[in-house]
This record gives sequence, C-alpha cells and structure tokens, in this order.
Amino acid sequence: MSLIHKTAIVSEAANLADNVSVGPYSIIGPEVAIGESSVIDSHVVIKGKTTIGSDNHIYSFTSIGDDPQDKKYDDEETSVEIGNRNSIREYTTINKGTIQDVGTTRLGDDNWIMAYVHIAHDCQVGSNTIFANNTTLGGHVIVGDYVIFGGFSGAHQFCKIGAHSFLGMYSGIARDLPPYIIVMGQPAEPRGINLEGLKRRNFNSDQIRNIKTAYKYLYMSELRLEEAVSKILTIDDIAGEITSLLEFLKDATRGIVRKK
Repeated sequence: MSLIHKTAIVSEAANLADNVSVGPYSIIGPEVAIGESSVIDSHVVIKGKTTIGSDNHIYSFTSIGDDPQDKKYDDEETSVEIGNRNSIREYTTINKGTIQDVGTTRLGDDNWIMAYVHIAHDCQVGSNTIFANNTTLGGHVIVGDYVIFGGFSGAHQFCKIGAHSFLGMYSGIARDLPPYIIVMGQPAEPRGINLEGLKRRNFNSDQIRNIKTAYKYLYMSELRLEEAVSKILTIDDIAGEITSLLEFLKDATRGIVRKK
C-alpha cells in the first residue's frame, strides 16, 4: 500500500525513502530529498533544493524551501538542510538561503518547532531547541543547542544566540545573547542564568557555580564588558562551560544583550 496519498503531487525527480508518508494535497518538488520514516502531513509544500533527514514529522500547512524574503534574492540556487527527528508544526515557514551568506538555511536534530514559527533565510539552528508558537528569526540568525524561545519571541537579523539560553514570552533581541542566560521583557533584559535548563542538561554544581560567577561579572558588577571578560578569564574551567562563554563573547559582533 502506497504511503503517498493519491492527491499529493510528488515530483518523479524527488528522492524519497521508501517508507516516507505524504498526506493529501501536499506538494514535493523535484530537488527535494526526504529520509526514512519521515511523515509529511496534508497540505505541506516542500520545494527548492531541500534535504530532510529521517524520522521527522512535518505538520499541515508548513512551507519549506521557498524563496527567501529578501529583496536582493534573484533566483540563485540556494538550499535548506534539516536533520533528524524534528517536529515541525502547522504553518511553520523555513526559507532557503541567499548567496550573500552561506547559501543554506539549516536546522539540526531533535528540534521542537511549534505552530506559526518563521525561520528566515541563512539561519543556522542547532539541535534540541524549542521554538514556541509564533517565534520569528530574522535572516542570518545563529542559534546554539538547547535554546528555548517563548511564544512570540524573536531575534533581529544577524544575531547569535548562545547554547542553553532562554528567551521569555514576547522577548525580542537585537544584540547577541550569550550562552546560559535568561532574557525577558520588552526590550529583553537579562534575568539570571537558565538554572533549570542547565540541571536538565546534567551540568554539575561546580559548573553551575562557574556560570553564576561569570554572570555576576557580566551583569551585576557594573564592569565594562572588557573588564568583565578579564574577570571571567580567572575562573577555573571544568568542562568547557567557561571556554564556550568566552568564545561566544569574542565573536559577538553585534554586542551582547545587557541591562541598561
């Protein structure tokens, strides 16, 4: 029995694993590749040069691989790459990349993408993230692993969001957000470290102590950023938690989210 519904339009040139399920009225373009055990529900459109891994579930009315919402785009050949075991809920849009950047919009593994999320062109999203409903990423945003976005939150173009950070509901950032930090409010301001998330990720008490100390230097000491970094350099790293933070701060080209 075919796993492709008779009303679905699947290009003969598309590369679908034998056990991929495609629901009614979905459209799969000729340059699309979809891995084993992935489920494509009804009314989904997947087009362009799009590669999707195995065990993904893409819900109804999702659009993947369409043109970027960028006035400079001129039908160049760009792409989307999606990993394995992602849940992508209704009305999500994931646009392909542009030649002004890496040319590929990427989503890693084990991500939980809720309804009405928009992931714009050239975004690079890691693994094990949660995007609550109506989260929006502008173009070129980089998102680390285990980041959580509250409903209606978002990031300005070219922002970087560090691993294990948390954006509260309705929070929007226009600067880079370091790892481990919770931000909330409008405009978003730091409210502490993502303590519960770190515990769930098996950070031990010593690592958490280090991260708390680094947070105090960055946000509670009234030090200039350069001075705070000098203080953080004195913390004895245990398992890379401080190194990751310092590397992020070094590469934060937009400046970081800080209190007024």
